[in-house]
Amino acid sequence: MSAPYPISLCGEELWLLPEKAVYWPAQQALLVADVHFGKAAAYRSLGQPVPQGTTQQNIAVLDALLKALPCRQLIFLGDFLHGPGSHATATLQALAQWRARHRDLPMTLIRGNHDKRAGDPPATLNIGVVPEPMLLGPFALQHEPNPYPGRHVLAGHVHPVFRLNGRGRQRLRLACFRIGETVSLLPAFGAFTGGYQVERDDNCRIFVIGDNEIWPVTL
Repeated sequence: MSAPYPISLCGEELWLLPEKAVYWPAQQALLVADVHFGKAAAYRSLGQPVPQGTTQQNIAVLDALLKALPCRQLIFLGDFLHGPGSHATATLQALAQWRARHRDLPMTLIRGNHDKRAGDPPATLNIGVVPEPMLLGPFALQHEPNPYPGRHVLAGHVHPVFRLNGRGRQRLRLACFRIGETVSLLPAFGAFTGGYQVERDDNCRIFVIGDNEIWPVTL
């Protein structure tokens, strides 16, 4: 696991992780958004030539985080499976083997838009599924980044990336955390998910992920 970047939000310490997740020490909770398990398999089922191995790559990162961090719960902020085509045998077998390695860890999925199309994870994975929001401490844990009265929203869905401009024509689009006044966005955890460019303003903080580190944007 790479070095975390602690921030303070609503009186709580959160660790931004270069692995594109958030760890909440007080709750011993790992928060992950937009894994989109089986996305590549879904595309291949439609005849699209896309990379293989993304499910195993995502699982390997999760395994490393769960080994390195004391976790009492793993919370997915929506879009666990990508779509109906994600129920490929190889994908579900890999997920079953992964779940067996962490059989005693409570896991919760906050249902996202792709989960509604894909269907809930198989019951054998023993992942609790709830609608948004999931209220925990000062936060409303959601998939959609919609404000929630009296709580700070931690959400996914957007797959935020930020563009850094260098000299000349140098450009970098990096996955990022966007920490706002009332709504904050987690980057997409999945290895094959794409991204939507977000902007920085006076009401938010941007933390980009590069070279396995978290970098605050101070432009």
